[in-house]
Amino acid sequence: MAQEIEKKFLVQSEAFKAESFKQTRITQGYLSSVPERTVRIRVKGDKGYITIKGIGNLSGASRFEWEKEISAQEVMDLMQLAEPGVIDKTRYQVKKGGHTWEVDEFYGENQGLIVAEIELQSEEESFDRPEWLGAEVTGEVKYYNSMLMKHPYAKW
Repeated sequence: MAQEIEKKFLVQSEAFKAESFKQTRITQGYLSSVPERTVRIRVKGDKGYITIKGIGNLSGASRFEWEKEISAQEVMDLMQLAEPGVIDKTRYQVKKGGHTWEVDEFYGENQGLIVAEIELQSEEESFDRPEWLGAEVTGEVKYYNSMLMKHPYAKW
């Protein structure tokens, strides 16, 4: 298993789109959304993935993650077993300093929500903050995709 360390922020403008070097449509569901072991299935572009994540640490920035590529058809088959709710979003990748930001623009019942994530080597690692970055929401459970599936942004 690998350790994932990431920080999450709200996005306050769509200026990131002009800086993006790649955009990918993502559709995902959850076979399990309990915090101790979320099991996510997703189609990202034309590839499928299954991902298992453990519970986050106290700050919410660090947790175990295991991911394996599977076929898009296998994801669609597994979606029949998924919990209710689907996440639909476009992921934009933006380079800033020595990091690549992943900016997710959500659709459907999460329309209007835009969240940026940055993966780090440690929780203390410094990084350049893009001008379009808003408040940090690392560890705020309501912004986890597994929670947005159950309690969409439109219903807040």
